[in-house]
Amino acid sequence: MPLRTDLFAYVLPDDLIAAYPPEERLDARLMVINRKSGSWTHEQFRDLSRFLQPDDLLVLNNTKVMPSYIESADGRLTALLLEETSPRHWTALVKPGKLAKPGHRITFQNRSTRQTVDAEVLQTLEDGSRVFRFYGDFDLETFGEMPLPPYILQRREDLLDSEELKPLINDRERYQTVYAYKGGSVAAPTAGLHFTPEFLNQFKHTFITLHVGLGTFRPVKTEFVHEHEMHSERFSIPPGVSEVAESAGRLVAVGTTSARVLESVKTLKPHGGKTNIFIYPPYEFKRVQALITNFHLPKSTLLMLVSSFAGTELIREAYRDAIKERYRFFSYGDAMLIL
Repeated sequence: MPLRTDLFAYVLPDDLIAAYPPEERLDARLMVINRKSGSWTHEQFRDLSRFLQPDDLLVLNNTKVMPSYIESADGRLTALLLEETSPRHWTALVKPGKLAKPGHRITFQNRSTRQTVDAEVLQTLEDGSRVFRFYGDFDLETFGEMPLPPYILQRREDLLDSEELKPLINDRERYQTVYAYKGGSVAAPTAGLHFTPEFLNQFKHTFITLHVGLGTFRPVKTEFVHEHEMHSERFSIPPGVSEVAESAGRLVAVGTTSARVLESVKTLKPHGGKTNIFIYPPYEFKRVQALITNFHLPKSTLLMLVSSFAGTELIREAYRDAIKERYRFFSYGDAMLIL
């Protein structure tokens, strides 16, 4: 019988959406789930080594988030630059769409430096994204802002409305893993946000790259899971991964993005390409033997992947308890280790 999308729905109180990261990266909580016993315990992320073996290999995604959120000079339009397809040509998501029809000219401006750059809308693609041609060079690293997920921005607005004190957070630093290296993502591989350089060096680890696209966070809107069309994302596996993986014990995927790469490739020898692998129950994992992940949005492909790894009912029960125990959810939230 087809798997219904509603099976992955749950109700989360708004105050459990993490608007800001913890004061220190290692301050996150950690729910440790044992698949064999069907039980879990409540721990701290800094105690991760207690639950891993010395020969376990952490596989981390070293993609780097581009500061790809830009605004028009008049403040009426925002754009999220997705990919530079050729020099000065970008695909982008825009809001509101009525202000970005083919032929429209738009001036974008950095609010801090007041630098401007003009662009023309060339095309509207099937998924609603636009193709822009920019008239002039600009350094995205200094011109754009970090593309924080909408639920974080909305939660921050709610907190400001309630007059709660806003923490001093540098999102350019905190919405980025400490090992981010290859630019190309529009969202962070959030399971890795909990690591510091010193903490990571306690573990045997290696890196792959998968550039995270917005499709990762979009909820599945079809009635049945299998009807959902999965997005494609670019990945690469550098030299050395295959050798270190062969000599390791368990492969521990740090994040669903790392898991998708490990499960989609035939070999871990150096190569690259695109993957649109959609992992949902009753998928049987081939390489990943343990998973570090955050708590995911309802009806998301990420929640479906985690449910496939641990079991749908076990994850449903664990999420219910996480809500009861007031874990912090989503990108800046707490973590889960599934063994």
